[in-house]
Amino acid sequence: MHLPLKSLVLSAALAYSGSGYAGEISRALFTIGIDNREPVIMVDSIDSSSFTSISFFTELADMSGQTVTHQWTYNDKVMFEKSFEVKAARWRVWTSKTLIPAWKGTWTVNVLDDDRAVLSSKSFEYQ
Repeated sequence: MHLPLKSLVLSAALAYSGSGYAGEISRALFTIGIDNREPVIMVDSIDSSSFTSISFFTELADMSGQTVTHQWTYNDKVMFEKSFEVKAARWRVWTSKTLIPAWKGTWTVNVLDDDRAVLSSKSFEYQ
């Protein structure tokens, strides 16, 4: 009678550990600033006459020991990359980009894993 229960518990534990190993992106967003390791205001567009920089914030869950990369692209060209080693079960990282008026248009940040697979992708308009 105890054997089926043990098997069920073991199966559940293996399923959980297999799906939880890679972790997840809890939050990924553009912001006009970071205060106390938290985004100030979430934005999906900014005006070039008011702002010359923007930050991309990512909160990672259960990805300790892995590396993630913020890859900033504009007009299908990689403009900037920064990699982070995740050192805890909950890890918050961000990158910032200074923009010039000539770079108006759609910008995208891809969050990449160790194998350079896209975990998340977000875009904003620089107007």
